[in-house]
Amino acid sequence: MDKEKPRLSGVDNVQRTIAFSNSNTNLRTFPSRDPRNIDITEHLLSLEQVCTKYSVQVNAARPQDSFGLGNAQAAKLLVENGPNTLTPPKRKSALQKYIICLTSLFNLMLIASGILVYIVLAIDYKDNKANVYMGAILIGVAFLNAVIEWYQERKSENTLAALLQMIPPKTHVIRERKLESVQSADVVVGDVLFLRMGDKVPADCYVFAATDLKVDNSSLTGESEPQEREPGNTMRNPFEATNLAFNGTLAVSGSAYAIVVRTGDGTVLGQIAGLTAGEEKAESPMSHEIARFVRIIASVALLTAVVFFATGMGLYNDFAFSINFAIGTFVAFVPEGLPATVTMLLTIAAKRMAAENVLVKDLQGVETLGAITCLATDKTGTLTRNQMMVTNLWTNGTMYAATRAHNDIGESISSGNITGVREILLTSTLCCSVKFDRSDVPIDKRQLLGDATESGLVRFAFSRLTGDFDEVQAQHTKVFEIPFNSANKWMLSVHKLTHDNGPLTLMMKGAPERVLRLCSTILYQDRIIPLTDAHRAEYEEMYQYMASQGHRVLAFAQLQLDGSAYPENFTFDKKRANYPETGYTFVGLASLEDPPKHGVREAIGRCRSAGIQVIMVTGDHPLTAEAIGRKINLMVGETRDGVAARTGQNVNDIGEDEYDAVVIHGESIADMSDADWDLVFRKPEVIFARTSPKNKLEIVTRAQALGHICGVTGDGVNDSPALKKADLGIAMNESGSDVSKEAASMILLDDNFATIVKGIEEGRLIFANLKKSIRYTVTHSIPEVIPQILYIIVPLPPMITSIMILVIDLGFEVLAALTYAWEPPESSNGLMKLPPRKPVTMRSIAMLRARALRHPPPPIDPHTGQPIKPSRISQALAAVKAPFTRVWWQDRLERPEGEILVDGELLSWSYLEAGVLSTISLIVVFFVVLNHHGISPRQARLMAKDTSQNYFNKDSPDYTYNGRIFTGDQQFYALNEARTGIMFSIYIMQVFNLFICKARFRLPFGKFMFRNVRTFYGFGAGLVLLLIVTYIPPLNTVFNSSYKSIPLYWLIAVGFGCLLLAYATGRMLVLRKSKPIQWNQTIDGLHMHPTIWSMRQRTKSIDVVV
Repeated sequence: MDKEKPRLSGVDNVQRTIAFSNSNTNLRTFPSRDPRNIDITEHLLSLEQVCTKYSVQVNAARPQDSFGLGNAQAAKLLVENGPNTLTPPKRKSALQKYIICLTSLFNLMLIASGILVYIVLAIDYKDNKANVYMGAILIGVAFLNAVIEWYQERKSENTLAALLQMIPPKTHVIRERKLESVQSADVVVGDVLFLRMGDKVPADCYVFAATDLKVDNSSLTGESEPQEREPGNTMRNPFEATNLAFNGTLAVSGSAYAIVVRTGDGTVLGQIAGLTAGEEKAESPMSHEIARFVRIIASVALLTAVVFFATGMGLYNDFAFSINFAIGTFVAFVPEGLPATVTMLLTIAAKRMAAENVLVKDLQGVETLGAITCLATDKTGTLTRNQMMVTNLWTNGTMYAATRAHNDIGESISSGNITGVREILLTSTLCCSVKFDRSDVPIDKRQLLGDATESGLVRFAFSRLTGDFDEVQAQHTKVFEIPFNSANKWMLSVHKLTHDNGPLTLMMKGAPERVLRLCSTILYQDRIIPLTDAHRAEYEEMYQYMASQGHRVLAFAQLQLDGSAYPENFTFDKKRANYPETGYTFVGLASLEDPPKHGVREAIGRCRSAGIQVIMVTGDHPLTAEAIGRKINLMVGETRDGVAARTGQNVNDIGEDEYDAVVIHGESIADMSDADWDLVFRKPEVIFARTSPKNKLEIVTRAQALGHICGVTGDGVNDSPALKKADLGIAMNESGSDVSKEAASMILLDDNFATIVKGIEEGRLIFANLKKSIRYTVTHSIPEVIPQILYIIVPLPPMITSIMILVIDLGFEVLAALTYAWEPPESSNGLMKLPPRKPVTMRSIAMLRARALRHPPPPIDPHTGQPIKPSRISQALAAVKAPFTRVWWQDRLERPEGEILVDGELLSWSYLEAGVLSTISLIVVFFVVLNHHGISPRQARLMAKDTSQNYFNKDSPDYTYNGRIFTGDQQFYALNEARTGIMFSIYIMQVFNLFICKARFRLPFGKFMFRNVRTFYGFGAGLVLLLIVTYIPPLNTVFNSSYKSIPLYWLIAVGFGCLLLAYATGRMLVLRKSKPIQWNQTIDGLHMHPTIWSMRQRTKSIDVVV
């Protein structure tokens, strides 16, 4: 193998693990985020060693006669080790959470501004009366922002509380040779448990005696098939050990006696809970970008305020005047309504997503779903139904398709009376151990208690059998049974089923090779004939086809017992084996699979078409995982093994660029280097099989380390650490555990993976609309700041006051900006044809790693394995020093990859283009209105420059110009009317801007501009607010407006609005040429037709294997 190029095998399994070279690389070693392993080794010990370790006495031959622990010994262990419960998490109080929201940088700025306003008021109350309102509004807005954020984003942190609910309340233990029922919390290590079908396992235990015990581990390992548990073990992996049963799993059949080896936090479930509690929730991409934008705005606003405070002091040497001016500049720069606008936009989008069966627990998750670049999904219960279904039958020499899918071969089953099909249906009905939870309701309303495979056969049988299912079982009662076990790998039963030669019929189902070995004849072409090599070859061909599809295959056989040897009252005895053991008639094969859910194939195809890498992470076997992956568009390319088989080459001679798909075994993950992970994530089609909870967490962490915005879907306890670690955790509602729901940020209420596509499209839409809303909102900053600067530099009369700025920012601007929450996409499918806004490319990875090298990770505590966090003082000092370092400037000047929420193009439009044009418009309106009152621009400047007289107030002295006298009242009302013109000028220009910002890819014309009727409601409500502030005289005093304002002058702003629209059109034409839209490339091989399964065979019953 080329040592300079690590290579990935195509499909890795237990016998053949992934082969990586230890290439030298400049990449830094990726530290493990949590060194804790699943701490359980008792499966490697003998029964005697376990008994010695836990000082317990058992009888392996007669386990019911075991002594177990003494009562005094159990009581002592309970005191020493504590109850069999999980440690609840530490929680922050509601007040602490609110304070955290209140002390965000944005809110602190507003509170500080409000305090400064009252300081100015204390210094000079007479000239700053309006500050009474402004200070209260600024502080009130800060508290209101915090209330909205706290109320909307507060969510339950009951992950461990949900785990506690998984502990069954009662369990059976043997103490001092007595079988008794105790509280599960009182179970101690060393206790001897008695488990039976339907019991939840209360602790991790070592099985030393079992009768056909099977446990459902799907919530821990993701395996869809129940696992056998019996004494003895040859596996080193505890999750694959046959003599361990884990806390929280379910016994679905049989019974067993076991010794408790772990309780409470020490169980595998408890250790997974520790992983979940230990993982900090990743900050969403939008949270990071908004925080960055707020820091930039805050820095610019503070710097500007300080500069103009110093300028004011230098020019006028008036503290109250300068601080008031500085505060006005600060308020003008800060979009006070932005936090509330963003939160409300996300809230409205979350409610809209709830209508699509997507429950959003974390508001930031609304947008994060649209930003994901990598979606790691569980298989069982997420992509598949966690419900085995019959797919094909081979009987009587004919292949039948039990479902209607595009790739199924075989004839459809037209009737349940077809020869061979009828025998399989009867065997599935009678030769089974599945039980119903009740019998007083129709069969399709009942729960099936038992093995998932048998439940699938029973479900298929009662959907196809002619006649009443219950009557069939009642008519053909079972007289003898040998349950399925791992030694025989078949189940046998004898029933009262009359035939020509007698009243009894023997039925069998099980592993195909075992059943075929016991047969001498075969049902073939409507006859029972001797089994020949030709039949065996045909059987082998059919068996290989079914197995290659990733299906589980069972064989069926029957024997019509001779009535002379086996009369109706014959007593069968298992020990004497007085039943025929060979000579059966081979009836046929049936294949079952846990099928994909409806719509999954199309959903994954749309995700991949949208540029999202979809990865399957499952506990199932690699071949099963790959077979499912190929049915659902997750894997359409060839693996390395596939290329080798097609070309006849050696696997190790296949180059990395020759295949696109990889299947990685979980046991290989621990040995993978940084270079290996790079190779894995470069492949467009990736499946991880046989993974543990820690493997899933590592996969998510590695994807994030490459810059992926990672979403994780899952429904089991085993998914919860990864769900919490991911940028967006998505849990299932109906099939999901409480743990996964609490760890996730989003829940699919209908368990439909296809709903994610709607969520992704909604997430992309809300990002686009948020960007439009911010572009619109920030535009009014320059028209508010420039008049402040002109006021002190030129100088001019105070054109706009702080209270007017608040009316604009918190009044009509918020109302108009909120309408973007309902803005439809510009085209029907355009959003899903665009790449993710932060795609992972070679350049982005290089930038990420260069930044990582500039910022080395903190040292790791050798005892806990966690990063050592610096003190708050150290963090504060580092923050102060940062702007004076080269690294800080490199980070700030580095051009980000992809699209960000607030980018240079947005700031250019808002501040330099639309903002400047809006400013020119309001200045023109201001001077035209003053000129209408006889005050020219030159005259206004001279009056403002004369610091010896305080003009433009009611009590100002008269001002004479060219023989005309302007009284204080005339000056005051002229200025207020001009200010009112400014407010309406900003409003009108923003109405034009409101429509212009709708167009991101298209020209700002056409029907799409008017599809959102709430746009008209928004600016209409803003107009009503302005009219109230203007034309209700008592409000003129508060808001410095004038009820004498003439609407005629507003037409000036309309003219400038038309000019802005023309400019935006030309600008879009130029951008189309210079920066054309980059669409995703088409992926060959995707099957986008619907996933069709026959609904006739489905029922609403579910297995208790959940």
